[in-house]
Amino acid sequence: MGLLVTKLCFSQDPQFTQFYASPLYLAPSFAGSTKGKRIVSNYRNQWPALQKAFVTYSFSYDHYLHTVNSGIGAIFLREQAGNGNLSTTNIGLTYSYHIKLNHKWRAIPGLKVLYTQNGLDFQNLTFGDQLISGQNTSSENAAAYHDHVKDVDASASALFYSSKLWMGVTVDHLLRPNESLSGQESLLPMRYSLFGGMKIPINSKYNRHTRESLSPALHFMKQGKNTQMSLGLYWHYNPFMLGLWYRGIPLVKDIPSNDAVALLVGYQIDQFTVGYSYDVTVSNLAGLTQGAHEISLTFNFGKYETPREKWVPTPCPGINQDF
Repeated sequence: MGLLVTKLCFSQDPQFTQFYASPLYLAPSFAGSTKGKRIVSNYRNQWPALQKAFVTYSFSYDHYLHTVNSGIGAIFLREQAGNGNLSTTNIGLTYSYHIKLNHKWRAIPGLKVLYTQNGLDFQNLTFGDQLISGQNTSSENAAAYHDHVKDVDASASALFYSSKLWMGVTVDHLLRPNESLSGQESLLPMRYSLFGGMKIPINSKYNRHTRESLSPALHFMKQGKNTQMSLGLYWHYNPFMLGLWYRGIPLVKDIPSNDAVALLVGYQIDQFTVGYSYDVTVSNLAGLTQGAHEISLTFNFGKYETPREKWVPTPCPGINQDF
């Protein structure tokens, strides 16, 4: 049973703990960031202890066009929650252009355009007048609302990286789509993301390729009045990956502290990479939500040698076929 109590409905943006394993959602600059073609699928079940809490899944495809130094891609994402099936659906196209700044650094600006739709099944909601009358039919109040609203949106990003360092920024919701189901105006605030890190080879001699490395990383997001900071560390020993993330920074009042600790594990089998993560809730909701489960699957195929120069992959964990 659901109860509608306000005329305006506000929702959170979907997010993934394994955000590097959902590259086109993180930043359109990651389109074509592998040496060939890539298919990625993601599934997230957040707060499974709560009835019909947030479930998110996405699918994406991207391809590097070496003749024009560009990456193209497509992404589908859907999130659904509650008995009313409050949903967000995004379908988008991405483009990136790869620029060689010097022999060490590269830059990749990116753009994403989206068709977006928000929906709610009012037939599955129970309104106050139904509780009073005892009727099972939908309230007349529901007639003032729309089952779904459609709009367009866009995102822009920039990625800078060398063989061991990376940093990037993404601005989402540039067109600020209207997500109100009541016919009023409720514009989605722009979201700003800053991410970066470094890859530290272990037991590397004479700059030779090593199977083992550590990668400290960070991810900062701000949307409206909400701010979130995540700090993480990956350990790689091909074909294995282990990761640990912490969301929240104690002693900083403007950023919620003690939100969650996430544990990640990944394994690569030839062209396939699978990742699993579990969020351990450490906020006031600890013990009530059962955290969050997340699974990512990546398939890289169609590898080729670039004709003009040696390929320099981004060192971000989970982005390339080699951890």
